[in-house]
Amino acid sequence: MSESFTFHTGKLPLEYLNDLLVRYTRSDPRLVAGPGVGEDVAVIDMGERYMVVKTDPITFATADIGWYAVNVNANDVATSGATPLWMLATLLLPERNSTPKLVERIFSQLYSACSELGVLLIGGHTEVTWGLERPIVVGVMIGEVAREKLLTTSGARVGDAVLLVKGIPIEATAIIAREKENDLLKRGYSRELITRAQRYLYDPGISVVAAARLAAAWPGVHAMHDPTEGGLATGLHELAYAAEAGIVVDEDAIPLYAEGAELCRIYSLEPLGAIASGGLIVAVDQDQAKGLLARYREAGIPCAHIGRLVPQNEGLWLERARGERAPLPRYDADEITKIF
Repeated sequence: MSESFTFHTGKLPLEYLNDLLVRYTRSDPRLVAGPGVGEDVAVIDMGERYMVVKTDPITFATADIGWYAVNVNANDVATSGATPLWMLATLLLPERNSTPKLVERIFSQLYSACSELGVLLIGGHTEVTWGLERPIVVGVMIGEVAREKLLTTSGARVGDAVLLVKGIPIEATAIIAREKENDLLKRGYSRELITRAQRYLYDPGISVVAAARLAAAWPGVHAMHDPTEGGLATGLHELAYAAEAGIVVDEDAIPLYAEGAELCRIYSLEPLGAIASGGLIVAVDQDQAKGLLARYREAGIPCAHIGRLVPQNEGLWLERARGERAPLPRYDADEITKIF
């Protein structure tokens, strides 16, 4: 890349990031899982158990930003099979409009979300920061898992069924409805629809901790992945990249929430590329997939079989009606950035 090249808003391209991680990280005998494209956590050997660590910022949302920070970080810890236990939070506040009311609201959200998950807020950092237009919260979540129960994204195997728990795009739906409330009212959309979409944060909810716990206990589950920025499509790319596999996805099988589909249509966003926290990708042995789907139904959690992992040289494909195929798209810049 030339020195004048600039990146777009969103994730760094997978290949470029992988090159950076190869060149600028090093191994350690106690580091069980370190930096890697598609890997959600770092894993450190603590003797009888593994410590699982995750960090993630909240940059899109403003309302309920503390709630987002806790749940998004807890989600990734849970995808490793671990239990989220402790959290640190860095609050970067804008130099204008950082009132005591705003600061206390964020602290209250952090405390409430941690309490619901059984997580203890143990520290962090808070400052009013030059140049910011909105608050940013950066979370660090720490959990632990028995050595034999650890799951990594790279553990997915060729032949695995790919399941999607709940649907898409849950987080994007909540963000759009909250950030564009006045615009939606001007366009003639009902207060009922807007409120319902805003509530997606809680129902169906962006937490996948319970769903990940269920999958972690099921035989034949090899990997889980939490699709966030770049949406489901990019999450599937990350899963395949980490597992050194290809993937074939049935577009018609992907559960798409009605409110999310409508909001994406209004703002010309592709649902597959819109931030998708609340969904959970599970790679499970083909022979165990039907049983796991039934287990989710028993638990009252929607789940769909959306694809399969194939040898890497077969590529990444989106199957459409009448057997047509198109390359599985990837969104290094999340579709949600178009509304800001």
